[in-house]
Amino acid sequence: MVDRPVEAVSTGENVAGEAPAEEPDAVTDEATVHDEDVELERTIGLTGGLAIGIGTMIGAGIFVFPGLAAENAGLAATLSFAIGGVIALLVALPTSELATSMPRSGGGYFFISRGMGTGFGAIVGLGLWLGLVFAAAFYLVGLGHYATAVLAEVGLSLSINPVIAIGVVFGAGLTALSIGGTENTAKLQNGVVGILLVVLTGFLSYGVLDAAGVFGGGAVPETFFSQGYVPVLTTAALVFTSYLGFAQVATVAGEIKQPGRNLPLAMVGSVVVVTVFYVVTIFVATSAFGADQLGRFGATAMVEVAREFLGLPGAIAILCAGLLATFSSANASILSASRAVYALSRDALLPRRASEVNLRYGTPHVALLAAGGPILVLVATGEVELLAEVASFLHLVMYGLICVALIVVRRRDPDWYDPDFRTPAYPLVPAVGALASFGLIAFMQPASIVIGVAVMLVSYLWYRYYAGDVVLEGEI
Repeated sequence: MVDRPVEAVSTGENVAGEAPAEEPDAVTDEATVHDEDVELERTIGLTGGLAIGIGTMIGAGIFVFPGLAAENAGLAATLSFAIGGVIALLVALPTSELATSMPRSGGGYFFISRGMGTGFGAIVGLGLWLGLVFAAAFYLVGLGHYATAVLAEVGLSLSINPVIAIGVVFGAGLTALSIGGTENTAKLQNGVVGILLVVLTGFLSYGVLDAAGVFGGGAVPETFFSQGYVPVLTTAALVFTSYLGFAQVATVAGEIKQPGRNLPLAMVGSVVVVTVFYVVTIFVATSAFGADQLGRFGATAMVEVAREFLGLPGAIAILCAGLLATFSSANASILSASRAVYALSRDALLPRRASEVNLRYGTPHVALLAAGGPILVLVATGEVELLAEVASFLHLVMYGLICVALIVVRRRDPDWYDPDFRTPAYPLVPAVGALASFGLIAFMQPASIVIGVAVMLVSYLWYRYYAGDVVLEGEI
């Protein structure tokens, strides 16, 4: 057992009149034990951690972006995806180090609040919660679109548009499943991601062989930099939203078994696996049609690629894979959003009731409802695309600050800091990771930046109003 004194305490009762925890958490390989013997059991293994990271990331990058990326950068969009993967890796390494020293639910919020102070932590934590809520709503609406498209492909037409209804039903069901036990959610995630990877591996293997001339005529893509060099970077900023999932593994770090070993493997491993899939996908897609025609297909490009290779069965298979991808992304986002609420509540930045753990299932049921409720409201609107990009903005801010937090903690070297994993090439890796994360924000839509900044400002004002007297033990 290793006790790491980094739990939240306060200089007195917070404005809600709630007393702070008197003792720090005890972190073991079996559970994270809080005051009054309330604990979150560690039920997620390495496979489950990889499934959360991969399952969240392998959605839009494969099923939405290939056509848009090819239109912008041509075949060089493969390089754009590779650049996104490298930047994600530069952030995943510092995140892994911080996570093995502070394996708690809350992820980036927890690391930044302990490394850079409560104010920064409040901005990131509240922003992370809202960002994950918006992202989950986006995935659920996408799930509704894919389900409707599957019905249309098999000739079933409905008199009403079921997109929103399907999204709301699945959102409520996934929230209820998470309340029933994290282990149940992890098992479902493992199964869905396993099926998804099998389908994609088979499809992409066929596509690579077709491009090589084994099955087809050996289609050769056009000139690599057919659109020039600058579009490679702008496209990298566009597709980077596909790499937001690896940090969600850290958000549930308090429930990962053997965190010193499994957290780095899950985060770094999920980035590497997903990057390979993305690069191969854009290569196969451009080999099948060429960048210009692929761009005309837009968000449905991969369905048309599958139809070209395998006819109607191929199109239906990819639609079903897209259904699984949006399902797994929503499932992981709901789980991670609830853990952000849980961590904020443990630190008295939200009402303490939100960190209550259900004694029967061992899950933070109030936090899950605080995540699932707003998600269902947003799904019901059907218009969450802009909010999804705002989620990307908030994540990029968090990624940059995670890298800065690692540098701050390393320089101050507090007694409690004893990570099981050390970032290679320090301080170059976190410094470049921070610059790359903040730099990509410049390529985003102005409206998204404005809304993201507004969310951060509101988060800071909430901190000043509600919990300005909170002091976090372990904060430096």
